[in-house]
Amino acid sequence: MRRCFIYFCSLVILLVLMSFGFKQPVVKVPESLKVIDPAEVIYPQRMAVFDVALVTPPFLGSSYIGFKEALAFKESQGNYFRMNTLGYLGKYQFGIGTLQLMGVYNATRFLNDPVLQERAFYTNMARNKWILRKDIERFSGKRIKGVEITESGMLAAAHLAGPGNVKKYLRSWGKVDVTDEYGTTIAQYIRKFSGYDLSHVAPKRNPKV
Repeated sequence: MRRCFIYFCSLVILLVLMSFGFKQPVVKVPESLKVIDPAEVIYPQRMAVFDVALVTPPFLGSSYIGFKEALAFKESQGNYFRMNTLGYLGKYQFGIGTLQLMGVYNATRFLNDPVLQERAFYTNMARNKWILRKDIERFSGKRIKGVEITESGMLAAAHLAGPGNVKKYLRSWGKVDVTDEYGTTIAQYIRKFSGYDLSHVAPKRNPKV
């Protein structure tokens, strides 16, 4: 009987202690942290799907910078380190033969050097402008197949197919057109890159990087 009494008393004391020791504390939220108005949460309506063909380069105006960036986007989406299936290199997709004309012989170094690529592009533009100088003077402002011929259009086409093929196109009044391996023609480049101001580029005979 005594043992039961001691056990009962111990149980009562334990319950009393537990009621004090495990009492949930009251926490007061500061006024500055209280949300008074409901917060609006906007969830995406659908997943966005990006198509490279639909992306357009930023508009940089009709200057030399605008021209070269638009051309680079058409060639490689502006990727300095791209090499296509035919072995054309870099942001402006140069062939090794064209690079050698400007004194660049190491394709690996060229592909990994953005500064060299920019210098090569300007140098090639100066070279093509020298070769086409008489045609630029003769054909600028005229129309071939309804498209106005401009200096920038001619130089873009020369980048695509070489200045010699641009001469053939102009002097045949569009009858002799050249298509590259991917189906792009001189006429398309003349139209697409018309109207840029490339007076910044000085024509130069046989320039080197």
